[in-house]
Amino acid sequence: MIDGPQGHLFDVPDDVTYLNCAYMSPQLRSVTAAGLAAVAAAEHPWEISVDDFFVPAEELRSRFAAVVRAGDDADGVALVPAVSYGVGVAAANLPIGPGRTVVVLAEQFPSHVYPWRAAVAAGGGTVRVVERRDDRSWTDGVLDEIDAATAVVAVPNVHWTDGSVVDLEVVGAAARDAGAALVVDATQSLGAMPFDVTAVRPDFVVAAGYKWLMGPYSLGYLWASPDRRDGVPLEHGWITRDGAEDFAGLVDYTDRLQSGARRYDVGERSNFVLVPMAIAALDQILAWGVADVADALGALTARIVEEAARRGFEPTADRGPHLLGLRRARGIPADLPAALAAHRVYVSVRGDSIRVSPHLYNDAGDVERLFAVLDDIVG
Repeated sequence: MIDGPQGHLFDVPDDVTYLNCAYMSPQLRSVTAAGLAAVAAAEHPWEISVDDFFVPAEELRSRFAAVVRAGDDADGVALVPAVSYGVGVAAANLPIGPGRTVVVLAEQFPSHVYPWRAAVAAGGGTVRVVERRDDRSWTDGVLDEIDAATAVVAVPNVHWTDGSVVDLEVVGAAARDAGAALVVDATQSLGAMPFDVTAVRPDFVVAAGYKWLMGPYSLGYLWASPDRRDGVPLEHGWITRDGAEDFAGLVDYTDRLQSGARRYDVGERSNFVLVPMAIAALDQILAWGVADVADALGALTARIVEEAARRGFEPTADRGPHLLGLRRARGIPADLPAALAAHRVYVSVRGDSIRVSPHLYNDAGDVERLFAVLDDIVG
C-alpha cells in the first residue's frame, strides 16, 4: 500500500495544482538525479565501456517486462523513441492486404492511426473507424467491427481524450477468434493501470515513456509476443546484429540479428542519459506497485467525479482509475486551460472534454482548488 501522497518525490511547488499527467509527468527527483549523473559521466567518454552499450539497456528491458507482467521475459522488449516508431514496427510486420481491415477508435491518438493509413495505402485494405456512441461502450463498438475481414485491431487501453476504457481481454479474444492481430497503445494507461500481457495476449504493445511511466521524453517501449520476434526491423543498425558486443568484429558483417525483440530497437538505443533516467522511473513505479497506484488514483478521481457531478459536469462513466473527461451541455470554453493556468492550475482540453489526470503528487487539496477556480471561471 502507498503511504499517502508522494509529493516529496517530485519538485511540484505548493502553489501549483498539476492535474495533467496525461500530458507529461513531472520528473521524479530520482529521475533528475540519474540524468544529472549521466550527463556528468559523459564528460569522460574514455570511461564509457563496451558493457555500457548493452547492460543498462538490458536492465531497462527487464523492468519494463515486469511492468507489463511478462515475468523475466526481457526478450520481448524493444527500446523505441516514440509510439509512431513502435506502431510502425507492428505495421511493417502484420500483413493486411486488399479486402482486409484495421479497426481503430474515433479520435484515437494520431500516432496509432497514421501508420495504419500508410500501410493500407501501400498494400490495400481499409481503416475501419469505431464511432463514439453514448449507447454503447468502446468495447462493444470494437466487437461490432471485428469480422472475417479484420486483419488488425489497433486500439488503446483507455481513450486519450477522456480515459474511457477498452476491455482488452475481451477484444483480444475476439481478435484471435477472427484470426486478427491485436496492437495496443498503452501510453495513457501503463504505469497507472494494471496490464498483463499473459491475459490480454496482444501481438504488440507500445507505450511512450514520459507520461504514466514517468521517464524522459523520446524513450519508449515496444513489447512483442513470442511469435512476433522474428520480424523485419525498421532500421538496419550495427547494435541489433548478432555479435555486436565485439567491437573489433563489427567489420565482419552479418545478417543475423540479436535475439528476441532487440532487433526492433531504435539506433543509438544505448542513450547514456535517457536509459538511466528511464530505469530510475520504472524502479519507482515498481516500488509503488501499479495496482496500488491505480487504487490511490482511483480514490482521487472518485472525489473529482463527485465534485464535477455537483456542478453539472458529465464525467466519463466507464473509465480508467487515473484519467477522466468532464463534459457539459454548454460546452468547454476554448481558453479554459489558459484561464486555469493563470491560477497555476493545469489540466488539458481534449476533444469536448476537460481532461483531468492526477498522480501521486496530488491530494484532496488539489481537487478543492481545481473546482474553486472552475467555479470562478465557468460558474
